[in-house]
Amino acid sequence: MKNIGSPKAALFTVVLIALSIMPTMQAATIWTNWTSATLGSPGSASGTLGGATVSYSGEVNVNTVINGTSPDWSDPASSFIGGTVSTSPSAVGDIIALNGSFTGTNTLSFSSPIVNPVFAIWSLGQPALPASFTFNATPTFEAGGPDAFGGGAITVLGDVVSGGEGSGVVQFTGDFTSISWTDTPENFYGFTVGEAGAVSATPEPAALTLFGAGFAALALMLGRRKQRS
Repeated sequence: MKNIGSPKAALFTVVLIALSIMPTMQAATIWTNWTSATLGSPGSASGTLGGATVSYSGEVNVNTVINGTSPDWSDPASSFIGGTVSTSPSAVGDIIALNGSFTGTNTLSFSSPIVNPVFAIWSLGQPALPASFTFNATPTFEAGGPDAFGGGAITVLGDVVSGGEGSGVVQFTGDFTSISWTDTPENFYGFTVGEAGAVSATPEPAALTLFGAGFAALALMLGRRKQRS
């Protein structure tokens, strides 16, 4: 009788091959749906992010948009997609605007911890008048590029995000119930906050097909083994 190997070994091989082509999927980025805002320096705003309530205390100027009609994040949307960020804030279309005239601390608070929150910034500074955010935590650069006024990507150095007409997205690593920052003056710029989403291994059709083909081949092999025994 010809030795064609252990059925358990064959099944193990099929599983390993399928897992090797099963991609790790990043859930779609979600952004805060801002539902109210009070202009002022300081002012306030509130909204929802997934199942959490977002509260903001800090500068809110007249260019704030909470009704989903802001064109800023879509001009172009590609400036806000990259790294862990799969969806532009244009999917919601809200923006909290400020100009850095508030000398206090701006603070975002979440009713439940947000895992690895992402922070989008639009039109930070001008070529001749750079502006910056100094955060209470260290972010990492995820995406950036020009906006309606040209410019380029924001830059990150330690806890400071800067721009001379800069736009883009940064991410904070960990579980956060609040994020705070101070900023420097300029005509106006804007922000919103989101969540990149959990990473999970999701079976794709190709992987499921391979599982089926592997089990079919294993059944055929077992049938032939019985015939030859």
